[in-house]
Amino acid sequence: MNKKLNRRRFLRNTSIGVLGAGLFGYKKFATTIEYQKNDLPRKLVYRTLGKTGIKVPVIGMGILTSGSPALMKAALDAGITLFDSTAGQPQQIRNEEMIGEVLKGRPRNSFIYGTKIHLPQDYKTGLYEKTATEKEFTENLDAALKRLKMDYVDILYHHMVSRRESAFYEPVMKAMEKAKKAGKARFLGMTSHSNVPEAVQAATDSKFYEVIMASYNPRQINLLQVKEAIANAAKAGLGVVAIKVIRGDIEEGQKPINPGASLKWVLQDTNVHATVPGFSNFEEMNIDLSVMEDLNLTDAEMNDLKREQSYSGFFCQGCGQCIQQCNAKLPIPDLMRAYMYVYGYRQPVLAHSLLKSLELPHMVCDDCSSCQVVCQNGWKVSEKICDIVRLRDVPSSFLV
Repeated sequence: MNKKLNRRRFLRNTSIGVLGAGLFGYKKFATTIEYQKNDLPRKLVYRTLGKTGIKVPVIGMGILTSGSPALMKAALDAGITLFDSTAGQPQQIRNEEMIGEVLKGRPRNSFIYGTKIHLPQDYKTGLYEKTATEKEFTENLDAALKRLKMDYVDILYHHMVSRRESAFYEPVMKAMEKAKKAGKARFLGMTSHSNVPEAVQAATDSKFYEVIMASYNPRQINLLQVKEAIANAAKAGLGVVAIKVIRGDIEEGQKPINPGASLKWVLQDTNVHATVPGFSNFEEMNIDLSVMEDLNLTDAEMNDLKREQSYSGFFCQGCGQCIQQCNAKLPIPDLMRAYMYVYGYRQPVLAHSLLKSLELPHMVCDDCSSCQVVCQNGWKVSEKICDIVRLRDVPSSFLV
């Protein structure tokens, strides 16, 4: 009782409780709508993940935060069988424990599960730190399997690759190869959030990876190159999973985006075999399920997509130009991702975990008389950083 009271007082009486436009009051969090199981079978669209032979509904479930077990159970009941999460950070650890409980006792061949493992990288170059070892990768996988109560994952992902050199990083490739031989993973994959064309092409050229998971949406400035790289991957037999499709949310005062239109847009490309949007409530799940009733874009949805092209939104291009412009060489793309987690995804816990992992200096942006960063999205980067970095000092217990 005292903890709840203190939390309310803390959020009410501190500037962090409002975070500029309001971390918790910027907009209402998405309303939870009860899921009612329909006795009539849903029409789900299936595609096959390349040469893996895995047949999955084109929309799966990405698990960003440890949500309601009832939501995951409802997704399974509705026919969603592809699930994805990230191993390692505190919030993801809670995810895995929840997932393990939900899936416990279900036939192992009744779902497809992928996990992503990320080792330390130099955010300025996208290359691995010396501390990124085969041993650490293996330990992270083993710990994840224990929490998930699984003997193996269907897809083991080498996570957040942005450079060709990183795709071929020997310690990670050795750890993945050994995991597959030991029966801990059926297939090996790689994910990319930035510099996607180079990373995806590297995965294709490697003849090592069997699945690629990559950012793909109509607002990417290098969209034609992304599309070409994905086509090359699919032609080579890789399974292709699209992420960062819906792009979070939009700035206050703008008409809400149409998530169904965004999902349909990416699935118009038949080189994309699936997408795993991170839904966190029943309303979002129902939207995703309804998309699979008909993948064709309506005129209204086409108009929504055209309208949304003018939105700056919260999608960071991940080009890295800002890092070179910043006098303090801050990890700006990661900070913008944290900002998106809060104001786009309504997931402050996820943002808090990310901010804690960045090892930021005590003073951020305060010692710069003027910001030299010019963002191609037109963002006022220093304002966004000063807004979101305050979340770092909020005790995690106030966000759970």
